[in-house]
Amino acid sequence: MKTIIKTSMLAAALSFGLAACDGPKENAMEDAGEAQAEAVNAQAEASEAAGTMTDAQSDAATKMAEDKADTMEKQGEAADKADDHATAGATPSAT
Repeated sequence: MKTIIKTSMLAAALSFGLAACDGPKENAMEDAGEAQAEAVNAQAEASEAAGTMTDAQSDAATKMAEDKADTMEKQGEAADKADDHATAGATPSAT
């Protein structure tokens, strides 16, 4: 469980270096997904500590939340790319 947390933290730290390349929708979706994954992880660890969840169940819940966060980030990236394509094809209006 601790390895997943350390890996997640490392991935988050590395993503900050690449954040300048991300669009606004991707950043927003990534932030939301990471926040949700952190909340699920905290809940899973609390349940594990209380004895209501096994380590394997806790790990599985955290993995599912992290996968959902990755999916959300990809959706944000796709939305940014769609916006880029839409604005690239737009022509300035003559006034």
